[in-house]
Amino acid sequence: MHWLKIFLVCILVSLFFTSCENKPTHPDTLSTGAIDISVDESYKPIIDEELRVFDSCYPDAKIKIHYKPENECIKDFFDSKSSLILVSRPLSKEENDACTKSNLYIATLELAGDAIAVIFNNKSEDSLLDMDALKGILTGVYKKKYKVVFDNQSSGTVRYVTDSILRGEKLGANVFAAKGNNDVIDYVEKNVDAIGFVGLSYICDNKDSTKTGAFINRIKVAAIKNDTLNEFYQPYQAYIALKSYPLSRKLYYISREGYAGLATGFANFLGREQGQLIFAHSHLFPLRMNIVIREALIKK
Repeated sequence: MHWLKIFLVCILVSLFFTSCENKPTHPDTLSTGAIDISVDESYKPIIDEELRVFDSCYPDAKIKIHYKPENECIKDFFDSKSSLILVSRPLSKEENDACTKSNLYIATLELAGDAIAVIFNNKSEDSLLDMDALKGILTGVYKKKYKVVFDNQSSGTVRYVTDSILRGEKLGANVFAAKGNNDVIDYVEKNVDAIGFVGLSYICDNKDSTKTGAFINRIKVAAIKNDTLNEFYQPYQAYIALKSYPLSRKLYYISREGYAGLATGFANFLGREQGQLIFAHSHLFPLRMNIVIREALIKK
């Protein structure tokens, strides 16, 4: 009897430690729990749709999205406020080095090809611009004095323009920031002498029944010259895919989640077929699925 008691006690102790080992160490999984993520504001229309579909598939997952300028998303990432961010650039070498020193596991993936759209008032005489003209407008030395408006002074759009077009030169006194992409469109719509820079998803007409990627009719979308091809291109999906449109960029996810949690689950959704199809329907070019581009002859 004495040995039987000892045997039963050993079994109970073993079961106790086994249950402790199997107890989840994180409050969320790939499809359950609650997290906060930060997203570049220029992607709001698309990511809202991605989240709507994700929520319908995984009702036990609660993702709260904070739409912010790119710089603030990066800051949230390093301040541990967001385990996942969606922005238009990967981390820099210095930022990656800081992650390594802090023993942070970082996962980065290109999700979709995107573009910055240049918009004019519908009554503007201009609709074609080369890169020299764009640079002149941004620095305030162009022959026609435009008022240039961006979404936010800390946005990824401003960073892209500064790095890729100005290349070290300063923005002119004719440049100012609004309070988001919708405000940029509103301002350009009401001012003939205005030119705006916005995220592509804000100017695409998703209600267009022809599904050809038409733009909203409130403004005029400029065609930008590709100096190599000596042709002007608007930010249509195919021209983004072929890199013909000069102001193309990419959407990235950057995760610091070191386990298979909800941030990883949402990132996986964005990179797989269902999430990629949403990018495609929103006029971005999905980078994680095979897309065939064919030339077509349109007869009038």
